[in-house]
Amino acid sequence: FFCLSLQAKMSRPVHSRRLEGVDKNIWVEFVKLAATYSTVNLGQGFPDFPPPDFLKEALVTALSGENHMLHQYTRAFGHPPLVKILAQFFGKLLGQDLDPMTNVMVTVGAYQALFCCFQAFVDEGDEVIIIEPFFDCYEPMVTMAGGTPVFVPLRPKAPENGKMMSSADWKLDSAELASKFNERTKAIVLNSPNNPLGKVFSRGELELIADLCVKHDVLCISDEVYEWLVYDGKEHIRIASLPGMWDHTVIIGSAGKTFSATGWKVGWTVGPNRLLQHIRTVHQNSVYHCATVAQEAVAQGFQREFMLYGKPDSYFVQLPKELQKKRDWLVQSLDAAGMKPIIPEGTYFLLADISNFKSDVPDNPNSDEPYDSRFAKWMVKNKGLAAIPLSAFYCRAHKNNYSHFIRFCFAKEEATLKAASDILQKWKQEKTSP
Repeated sequence: FFCLSLQAKMSRPVHSRRLEGVDKNIWVEFVKLAATYSTVNLGQGFPDFPPPDFLKEALVTALSGENHMLHQYTRAFGHPPLVKILAQFFGKLLGQDLDPMTNVMVTVGAYQALFCCFQAFVDEGDEVIIIEPFFDCYEPMVTMAGGTPVFVPLRPKAPENGKMMSSADWKLDSAELASKFNERTKAIVLNSPNNPLGKVFSRGELELIADLCVKHDVLCISDEVYEWLVYDGKEHIRIASLPGMWDHTVIIGSAGKTFSATGWKVGWTVGPNRLLQHIRTVHQNSVYHCATVAQEAVAQGFQREFMLYGKPDSYFVQLPKELQKKRDWLVQSLDAAGMKPIIPEGTYFLLADISNFKSDVPDNPNSDEPYDSRFAKWMVKNKGLAAIPLSAFYCRAHKNNYSHFIRFCFAKEEATLKAASDILQKWKQEKTSP
C-alpha cells in the first residue's frame, strides 16, 4: 500500500509547463567539455584579459573606502550615481532628455534585462520575431513567458570573387521579414552588433525594422551589449534614435561587455517610462537588487568615459582598436589553416566555415545532432581547441541549414590566440602530410 501511494504521489509532474522543452542549455554542455578537454578555450564569450585599471581602482575604492553604505542595499532600480550618469550618457547619444529615475533601470547583467522584458511584455498567444542566428536565450525566454517565437533568418550572399565573406554579406529579406508581422506580433528582438555573427545592422536594415514596428505597433527589444565593439570604421546606429522608435524600444546594455568585466553582472535597460514601468515590476519581484559596489564602480567608469567621449584616451575608442587587431590575427590563422572565416563587423566573435575539415569528422546521416555540434565536440576532445557550433544559435527547425560553421571568441590575450594558431597550424600539417 505504501509503495502504491508513493508512486501515485510521484506520478504528478513537479515542474511547471513553462519549463518543458527549455531544460537543455548549450553552455552547460560545452563549458563542461571545455573545462575537461581544452587547452585553448575560444568558446565562451568572455575576455581572458583584465578590465581597465581605472575600473579596477574604482571597485577597490568602493570596497575599501570610507563610504560604508556601499556595502548595503541601494535603490532597487539602480544605484543613483549609476542611473544618473547612464541617463546623461545615453541621453546625449539618443538625443533624448532622460530621467534617471524613470528612463533607466539597472539589472543583473543584460541577461536579466532580457528576462524582465519578455516577462513584462509577452502574454500567452503573443508572437515575438527573432532574427537568426540569435543569442540562444531569446527562444526559451519567450517560450517561458508563454509567447511563440517566430524566426526570420539572415541569408548569406556569396561575396565577390576572391573576397572573404563578411558578416555584412548576411542580409534580411525585406519581404520575408514583413510577412512575419501580424496582429499577434508583440515584439521583435534586435541584436546589433549580432552575436554570433558579428553583423552590424546598416541604417537601411534598421529603417526597415523601424517602419514595420511603427506600422504594426510592435515593440523592439534592442540588445546592444556590443555597442562599442565595432570595427573597420563601421557605425553602431541605435534603432531608438530613428523616427517613431523611441516610444517602441527598450535598449539593453552591459557593463560586462562595455568594460571587459563580464563577471560583475551589471546591465541596464533604457527606454520610455511607459515600457520601463512594467520591467521594474518584474525586477522588483525577482532579483530586486544588484550589487551596490559593482554599480558604484561602473558609475565611476561611465563618468570617466563621459569626460573622454570620442577622445583617443577613451576606453570606448581603445578597446575596439585592440580587438580589431585580435580579430585580424585570428582571421589570418583560420584562413592559413584552411577554415574559411567570416569577417565580423563587431562583437567578440567570428564564424568559420569548416567544410574543408569534413574528412576529419565524417558526416553521420543517422545522427539527429547537427554536424557542427559533433565537429565542435570532436575538436575539443581531439585537438584541445574549444569553439561553439553555429547551429546552437538557430531554432530546432533550422539547425541543419547552417551546420557547417563554428563560432570562435577572439577577445583573448595574445598568448591565447597564439596557442590557438599553433593548434590550427599543427592540424593543417597533419592533414597535408602523406
